[in-house]
Amino acid sequence: MSESAPVTTQSAESVSAESVSDGAVTRPDHVSTFAALHERNYRLYFSGSVVSNIGTWMQRIAQDWLVLELTHSPFAVGITMALQFLPLMLLGLYGGVAADRYRKRPLLMTTQSVMGLLAAALAVVTLTGVVTVWHVYAVAFLLGLVTVVDNPARQIFVNEMVPASLVRNAVSLNSGSFQIARLVGPAVAGVLIAAVGSGWAFAINAASFVATIGALAAMNPALLQTVPRAGREPGQIREGLRYVWARPYLKWLVILVFFIGTFGFNFAIILSAYAKITFASTASLYGWLNTALAIGSLSGALYAARRATVRLGFLFAVSALFGASMIVLGFIGWIPLFLVLLVPAGALAIGFNAMANATVQLATDAAVRGRVMSLYMLLLAGGTPIGAPLIGGIADLWGAPVAMWVSGAICLTATVACAIGSAREAGIRVHLDLHRTAVRRLVLVRRN
Repeated sequence: MSESAPVTTQSAESVSAESVSDGAVTRPDHVSTFAALHERNYRLYFSGSVVSNIGTWMQRIAQDWLVLELTHSPFAVGITMALQFLPLMLLGLYGGVAADRYRKRPLLMTTQSVMGLLAAALAVVTLTGVVTVWHVYAVAFLLGLVTVVDNPARQIFVNEMVPASLVRNAVSLNSGSFQIARLVGPAVAGVLIAAVGSGWAFAINAASFVATIGALAAMNPALLQTVPRAGREPGQIREGLRYVWARPYLKWLVILVFFIGTFGFNFAIILSAYAKITFASTASLYGWLNTALAIGSLSGALYAARRATVRLGFLFAVSALFGASMIVLGFIGWIPLFLVLLVPAGALAIGFNAMANATVQLATDAAVRGRVMSLYMLLLAGGTPIGAPLIGGIADLWGAPVAMWVSGAICLTATVACAIGSAREAGIRVHLDLHRTAVRRLVLVRRN
């Protein structure tokens, strides 16, 4: 190809997951938003997840607010998040090995049961009035240990509940169920905390795990898709790492996911600081801030559910807009406008995450999918022990708006760097076309 010849759309934006995994570049761009819900097993799982996720969001809000009440420090909230994600950073890849080796349904029934028991323990110490910040730290760390296995198993179990053609739709609907819960959970938690305290939010979360466990138990095993499991062999973690590194379309995406997860997904810290310190308000406002973010997040998840194909360049664009939206939010000091602008920020954040998650899954061979997704989740959430205390410390020292600016600037810079790295590795550069048109335009061309 000559230097001046424009690259095709597929080459210009790297490759979609479908074109990599099964050559399905001829699929329509969109599918029915709720197509995966026609599958019985997935429908059960989705319903149980909505209930359980509402409880999880109630606990998240109650936990953050309880730590603020006990310590009066956003930095302490950051420490709590760091402890919850520290096991993922240290042991996350081993969780992927477990997800590749064992049957996902019984594995998830076990992890969900343990999570319910931990929520019940936190409820007891809080309702009896003996809770200290160290109790919260301990439960957060233990939850993190369970999440090491639960996260990759949950991510790839979708491949057993629906056929390959509906995996992207199902992954996005999973994000949608989480955001539906995010709409309801924070608002309910805010009212509940103000009325009777954080302990009852923890108790409700403990009870909500019954929904997910019951849904898993009610599934028809005969309807689950057959997915190969990995055997016991040495070097399985290294195999997963080499698999990703050898594929640029995966490598640059997961590198970007690290920066977005580490520095962009710290809304629990930043919004709690906005509610309590910047806006000098109560837990009710914190709940409404999270609800506004969730409205946008749900919209982003539902949009992602309709897309049958997603190209790498599009993901970079969504990520860049997310970073820019956080920078803009940092300049807003009026609560109504801040609430309104949280909506597009949430849509961009979850839209990027849902589409990136599905892209990685569809582009990965089934035999290593658990390890690849454990790496994905490690980079998405495992950097929280780095990012959460840093962003919490910035909020402590210079205020929540500065923390929002820093988060957005890092995300935007990382997006540009990963896009440039991806283009260079694919042999693509930007060229100003001055020929055969009255309008100058930028095109992507393949380097010789």
